[in-house]
Amino acid sequence: MSSFQSLGLPVPIVHELQRQGISSPFPIQAAAIPSALEGRDVLGRGPTGSGKTFTFGLPMIARLAGAASRPGKPRGLVLVPTRELALQVRERLEPFAQAMGLRTIEVFGGVNINRNLTMLAAPVDLLIATPGRLQDLMDRKAISLEHVAITTLDEADQMADMGFLPQVRRLLDTTPKHCQRLLFSATLDGDVDKLVQRYMRDPLVHSTAKVEQAVDTMTHYQFQAADRDERNHLVLEIAGRRGKTIMFMRTKHAVDRQVKKMRRLGINAAGLHGDKGQNTRTKAVSAFTSGEVPVLVATDVAARGIDISDVDLVVHIDPPSEHKAYLHRAGRTARAGSTGVVLTLCTPEQRRDVDTVLSKAGVKATVLKNAQAVKSLTGARKSNADPLPPFGAQQTQPKASPQRSHRKQAPGRQGSRNARQQRRKPRSK
Repeated sequence: MSSFQSLGLPVPIVHELQRQGISSPFPIQAAAIPSALEGRDVLGRGPTGSGKTFTFGLPMIARLAGAASRPGKPRGLVLVPTRELALQVRERLEPFAQAMGLRTIEVFGGVNINRNLTMLAAPVDLLIATPGRLQDLMDRKAISLEHVAITTLDEADQMADMGFLPQVRRLLDTTPKHCQRLLFSATLDGDVDKLVQRYMRDPLVHSTAKVEQAVDTMTHYQFQAADRDERNHLVLEIAGRRGKTIMFMRTKHAVDRQVKKMRRLGINAAGLHGDKGQNTRTKAVSAFTSGEVPVLVATDVAARGIDISDVDLVVHIDPPSEHKAYLHRAGRTARAGSTGVVLTLCTPEQRRDVDTVLSKAGVKATVLKNAQAVKSLTGARKSNADPLPPFGAQQTQPKASPQRSHRKQAPGRQGSRNARQQRRKPRSK
């Protein structure tokens, strides 16, 4: 079995991996890191959770080390489709960059652009960015990509699905033609292949399991509720289970409504969708990652890119409309070789569409006969807890200090305070 040091990574990076308790590389890391360290263009194919962030990030850091950067002129660029993924990539790579004396920052929409401008006023070695915000910063002349030596496109197929490729092409056209390029994606066909043909030079292809093959590490189930009422009652009991659960719904309004129902029942749930402010989205992902919040209800904005461990159940409250969405939602469980359960709920009128989606996804789902079977599978249980305030409200409410409320006043201190208050009154009129 190979080690990270045998792959050619610098000693400070290997030491940081050891400090984090990471000793053995994933297959795609063992295959692709040496190629990237040599300066070759690399195509990596594999599902999220297969170790792609270190596969591109560690070689980038190693190759950027030892040279100086200038304000607003990064030498390394990682393009990602979502804000959450930008934050996640930066958090994963920052300790290794610091170990090599490099500075990393992330830029994405949803936050005041002045914050990005302030960060770019200092030299930046590795920039992680979403295409839209990076284009905004370039339009303002706040950033230049003329010194970029190595570029990574992460989740390239999602950027294609989200319509970002025209922006991606404009951005890549401003980087040096002969800079090193790394591209990672679940699939390498269609529009992604056009990017490969246009921007990459004799790339080496390294693959782990395709997304379709990754479903083998999950157990898939399907339940047809008698009607929406039965489905809705079942969802609330599933949410009361122990363990981390992600539940998917199609609309932002439905997510908000579902979270309110859960919190009224004392279930600590948070919602995630595109209309929520960045601070709220970050808090939701952080609380779910730590386990403080065990239930995350989301639209498909969370179905790609976010790598959260220990999610052992994914529930499609609203069945996905097409097979790619099913696969990417389901991919939130069974991360990095672990196992998980995926449950699709449907009503009678949705059954035919669900069967079509599962067939196209290459999934054979066990059909559960009744609601009790669903409860037994998931560990569903009714919540008897007290109602909870809206997510985030508890962080903003002032907390009374028990020490202060029970502290005895020194002799004469209360009288002095009353005297001061009396003296203030005439001046306030």
